[in-house]
Amino acid sequence: MSGDFVVRDLRAGYAGSSVLDGVDLTVGAGEVVGLLGRNGVGKSTLMSTVVGWVTPTAGSITLDGQELAGLPTHRIARAGIAIVPQGRRVFAPLTVEGNLRIAVPAGGPRAWSLERVYQLMPRLAERRRNRGDQLSGGEQQMLAIARALLREPRLLLLDEPSEGLAPAVVDQVVEIVAGLRAQGLSVLLVEQDLHAAFALSDRILVMQKGRIVHDSTTAEFRSDGERGRRLLGVG
Repeated sequence: MSGDFVVRDLRAGYAGSSVLDGVDLTVGAGEVVGLLGRNGVGKSTLMSTVVGWVTPTAGSITLDGQELAGLPTHRIARAGIAIVPQGRRVFAPLTVEGNLRIAVPAGGPRAWSLERVYQLMPRLAERRRNRGDQLSGGEQQMLAIARALLREPRLLLLDEPSEGLAPAVVDQVVEIVAGLRAQGLSVLLVEQDLHAAFALSDRILVMQKGRIVHDSTTAEFRSDGERGRRLLGVG
């Protein structure tokens, strides 16, 4: 279903300032990789650069061998990368179903349909006629994930999916993403909630000052509390 996603020596920034300073990372087919780091180290800039919202100044981004660095956003989406952005960004005046229908690309056989996302997230089916601004934060997050899935991704980027959600709702989002992982979807997850990141991720990366400074399995990372404190300032 998915191919390897590889970033090499990626550099990018804003208005002449450098944010990404040679990022190297890989997400294997069917793998969930958690990207951790303190605020301001470049995690969201990395996500924005991968999907084409920020133009890289150097480096390579490939999915299953196809070079994507510098391509426009619509071509990157067609290549198989979808993002659930920080803050969710649902269309408030549209209903749940309206938000979903505008995400469906035209033509061709489809793995994801409205019916399939409603099966995955029955709460959205119950709320399908409600506007985006009538949804709870958790329902908006589910809608943002569903909208991304309708793009037929091979790699899903999740930028802070637990932000602003109650712990019980975070658990629901974790359950949804775990189901996608079980179906073989590759995921790059930026997350401040360590419980969620550890529950979902096969590997943990840590970013500092625009570079990846740590890469290990989740079990290895959790086994060394001193390393976590040093890299993230947590136990």
